[in-house]
Amino acid sequence: MLCLRETCGRSFPVVRDIPVLINENRSVFTVSEIVGNRGVEGRVAENVTPPTAGLKQRLVDSLPPVSRNRKAAENFAALREELLRLTPRPRVLVVGGGVLGFGMEEFVSDPRIELIESDVFFGSRTNLVCDATDLPFADQSFDGAVIQGVLGNVADPYRAIEEVHRVLRPNGLLYVETPFVQQVCLGPYDFTRFSLLGLRRLCRSFEELRSGAQCGPGMSAAWSYQYLLMSFARTKRGRAWARLTARLTGFWLLWFDRFLMERPAALDAASGVFFLGRRSETTLSDRELIGLYRGGFA
Repeated sequence: MLCLRETCGRSFPVVRDIPVLINENRSVFTVSEIVGNRGVEGRVAENVTPPTAGLKQRLVDSLPPVSRNRKAAENFAALREELLRLTPRPRVLVVGGGVLGFGMEEFVSDPRIELIESDVFFGSRTNLVCDATDLPFADQSFDGAVIQGVLGNVADPYRAIEEVHRVLRPNGLLYVETPFVQQVCLGPYDFTRFSLLGLRRLCRSFEELRSGAQCGPGMSAAWSYQYLLMSFARTKRGRAWARLTARLTGFWLLWFDRFLMERPAALDAASGVFFLGRRSETTLSDRELIGLYRGGFA
């Protein structure tokens, strides 16, 4: 594939009919490692078992989980409603959409919504490979954008949000989910965590429609327990047994989130947080931001 912009003129590979549009001058990834199926190809959606998974993996996935996203389906329903109010045929960019995100089933099956699902690896749903910090789209190309569970793995999340703001049309919608109280889950491709207020600052060029915890403090405790057990292990097999033990004995910690999710103090200990907002031409100041704190220390 040849870039036709006068200032570019470079060529990019196309693999399995999927363009690999990586600008190596600005990305932590290289075209060769992506084409070679390296990088972060192992990332999968929460509670999703690939159809090609073996018996061992399916047995593991049948165990009680230590993760639960309690808000995604509700939030995607709200996003879809807002998009269809904006335009009858919304065009939506999914950043990190190589696999189906949790709670997205009804959203992606709506024939009125045109989806461009991008990622930095060849997933089952990848339409286009690109880096979130250097989106290969013209200004104001989309009505909405989804970034689910990705920003913690982006080297420069502020640049990624600036890029999304650039490619969204006026009043375009942004939905973000990102980890807060979570341990490292993608090794060298895991960089950042955001509190709810930190996420609001990240999205300060958007008008807020809704925000809050999407995974509660019970999940934070379950993950901490799992990683505590894994810390005792010295081998890959030992860590696998530690994860198995944690799932068999720590799953009940998630039950607390059914009762705690909406409490102010839960925002300060949430495993993950979300933001749904509308593209704005004004930027929230840090003084204004501080006044938006809703946690347990208010």
